[in-house]
Amino acid sequence: MLLSVHPDNPQPRLISRIVETLEQGGIIIYPTDTIYGLGCDILQHKAVEKICRIKQVDPKKAQLSFICNDLSHLSEYAKQMPTSTFRLLKEYLPGPYTFILPASKMVPKILQSKKDTIGLRIPDNRIALAITAALGRPILSASLPGDMVEDYTDPEIMQENFGNEVDIVVDGGIGGITPSTIIDCTGPSYELIRQGAGEWNE
Repeated sequence: MLLSVHPDNPQPRLISRIVETLEQGGIIIYPTDTIYGLGCDILQHKAVEKICRIKQVDPKKAQLSFICNDLSHLSEYAKQMPTSTFRLLKEYLPGPYTFILPASKMVPKILQSKKDTIGLRIPDNRIALAITAALGRPILSASLPGDMVEDYTDPEIMQENFGNEVDIVVDGGIGGITPSTIIDCTGPSYELIRQGAGEWNE
């Protein structure tokens, strides 16, 4: 199902429908401030497994990240962090960044990696933030498989390609082609893992 959601003023009725789908274990394709992502409710194990099947990865090895609504939301899923790290997040978020942080006990077991870390994002995208605010917890985020740019930027093509595997394709307009910048904050110094859409000069 293709749902057109207004990118600046997401319609509450449509956001409620998306959240209901997530709570029932559904999978969505949704816009962020970078590229469209595959998402589900982090507490729905079967949905997490299904996303990993679509991506053909093992949940424990999959580089999946959480889309959070704000910093207090984010800090529930990361262990207590130094003030300097918190300041860093405050400076860069919301924005096109994924920060790798030590995972807290709130991270569901199925998603705990051997390294015990988690990628956390607060995208500068009103649709993604409206969904996480209404759900009350993060949504899992994984990139879409696809070789052609249209495969992961055009909602109508995503509906054609993945319509049988996901419940809703949230159409928030044409998506970007550059993924988020990934910063690892788990070591003694911040490490740039992937240069993406966000500038990084630390």
